[in-house]
Amino acid sequence: MSRSGNSAAVPAARAALDRFKMEAASEVGVTLKQGDNGDLTSRQAGSIGGQMVKKMIESYENSMK
Repeated sequence: MSRSGNSAAVPAARAALDRFKMEAASEVGVTLKQGDNGDLTSRQAGSIGGQMVKKMIESYENSMK
């Protein structure tokens, strides 16, 4: 069975990840639209990804308390 590396095994997980991404983008001041966001600069995409990682680390650290 072949799977694309960009597809979610659980569709609900994809929806949750998209919401998380939208929230992180909003926090760093980047406007995302539904679907293709190929017009983002590398800086914008990196700031969204960085914010997502920061929030995941904070969540993990809080769960350890």
